Parts: sequence; C-alpha cells; structure tokens
Amino acid sequence: MAKKALITPLSIVAALLAAMVAWLYLGGGNNSGGQREMPKPTVVVGHAEYVEFRDVIQGLGTAKASESVNVMARVTQTVREIHFDDGQDVSQGDLLISLNSREERARVQELEFRLAENTRQLNRLRELARENAASRSMLDEQEVLVQQTEAELEVARSRLAEMTIYAPFDGRVGLRQVSIGSLVRPGDVITTLDALDPIYVDFSVPEIYLPSLLPGQRVGAKSAAYEGRVFDGEIVSLASRVDPITRSIQVRAAIVNDSRELRPGMLLRVELERNVEQLLMVPESAVVPIRTEHFVYVVNEEGRVVMTEIEIGRRQPGWVEVVSGVSEAEDIVVEGTVRVRDGLPVNTRER
Repeated sequence: MAKKALITPLSIVAALLAAMVAWLYLGGGNNSGGQREMPKPTVVVGHAEYVEFRDVIQGLGTAKASESVNVMARVTQTVREIHFDDGQDVSQGDLLISLNSREERARVQELEFRLAENTRQLNRLRELARENAASRSMLDEQEVLVQQTEAELEVARSRLAEMTIYAPFDGRVGLRQVSIGSLVRPGDVITTLDALDPIYVDFSVPEIYLPSLLPGQRVGAKSAAYEGRVFDGEIVSLASRVDPITRSIQVRAAIVNDSRELRPGMLLRVELERNVEQLLMVPESAVVPIRTEHFVYVVNEEGRVVMTEIEIGRRQPGWVEVVSGVSEAEDIVVEGTVRVRDGLPVNTRER
C-alpha cells in the first residue's frame, strides 16, 4: 500500500496564512517584537467664537384688515347707480351706491313746501297776536304744527340719505355682488371694504415671554407668497387675558403694507426680536452627545485629542452656545469626530 502524500494543497495554504499573520503582528521583519504603528487620522479644527445671537420669538397668525366692513343696504330698494369698480381704492366719504330714491325725494320736497307754508302761517299769527287779533291757543297750535312738520321732514331726509351708500373709511373695495336694477334688502352684501395699510396680524406668544412684550416693539412678518421678503411692523396691543388652556397670550401687530401686497386672510410668520447678545459658541458638528451629557474633542499641545465635557446653552442654526468647558484659544475638532477617540494623536488642518 502506497504512503499518503505529506504535503497537500490545503497544508500549503495554511502555512502561508500563518506566515502572513506572524509578519503582521510581529513587526513585518522591521520592528522586531513591537506593535505596528497605525496612521494618524486627519481632522479639521476650529475654535469657539463669540457669535451674535438674536433671541427671537416666532408665531403664526392670519392677516386681517385694520378696518373691515361688508357694505350693505339698510332698506329694500333697487340699485340705480354703481360708483366703483372691483378692487378700486376709495377714500372716506366716496359715493359707492345710489338706490332708487324718487319717492323719498318727492316726500322731502312735499314736506319742505308744507314747512314753508306752516312757518308763514305761524309768522302771520304772531303778528295778529301782537295786535290781539289772534288767540294764544291758535298761536300754540300753529307752533306745534310747525314743529311736527320739521320732525317729519327730518325723518324724510334720513330716509332719503339711506338711498345712498358712502365709504366709511379709506380702503379697497372687493368684488361687487349686485348690478344696476338689482333689488337689495337689508343684510344683502353689496361689496366688501378693507383698510389694507397697515394690516393687522394676531398671533399667540407663550406666557413666559409676557414681561418682554410691549406696544411699539418691532416685529417682522414673512409670507410664503413673497419668498425672502420681510415686512416691518410693530406691536399695537396685547390681549387682557392669558388663555388658561394654551397658557399663551394674543398679540396684535400692525404691519406696514403701503404696497398693498399683503391681503386679509394670508398666513404670516411673525418674528419678534427680544434682544441681541454676543455668545461663546461652537459649531454644532463639534458637539458629541452621550446620553444627557455633551462633549467636544480638544487638541492639546502634543497633538492628541482630549475628550472634554461642556455645558451647552442656547442654539441657532449651525451653532451651539458653550456655557462652560472650553475657551476661545483651544483647538476643537469640528470635522472628523467619528474617527477619533480620547488620547489619540491626530493630524490637523484649519477649518
């Protein structure tokens, strides 16, 4: 029986693998008995900086006209004339609608004639009374008749005035809902009238900010319809009560709208600037959160990273306030924190 071969392909592979492992962990023939030196990772370093921090309160609100009415008739009558166009700017006192007033004008004219005649009769009776040719009762009766006619004339003139509708304030009319000859009744909306400059926005603010809210405080408003635009305004009033459910207070701001670009009903994002401070901050990418604690990697004079605990404060996009733990002079790893550990030597480059 022939002897089995002592050298097989499998044994050759095993020997090669053993030799490779020995070379890697025993120094590769150059470092006798020492560990192989790992390459230093390269990280980007920066510094804690004093950054301008704007303490801003934000809120959402719906724009509303500073003055707004539905223009309606007070009597039942047909429309005789329309004196405005859709979307037209009007001034206080401008005539908007004339209703059919033929009957009312005739009634006023009739009472004016009657008052003139009754007044003439009263004056004649007074002259006769001075000559004792007319009794006192006749004179009193005529005076009552004149007063009664004056009252009836005042009612008729008021009725005639209701046949014309004027703009109660400066603003912009909406779409008209009637035509010439339309029969309108009390409560029928003829059009709308809105005062657009300034335009109001009501928004809610948490009660904790109540001490910092004052009428006259500047605000800025933004709308999705005008990307990048900020409309300036100021607080005009605060609600007298805090909502017991949401624990917030309603704030009303007047927004400058001389271009008439903002319209009632638009959604506005309001920003209220409380104060501006200079805070010591680090880039957000430098902060390593571990459970409830926060750390940064500081590069010491030996070129090694030191894991340093910090206390953080307020935030703004891209930055975090450092209350304690680091100073402006220290180099902090701002990029590459996932490649380092405490005590590891690193190569650095400035941000």
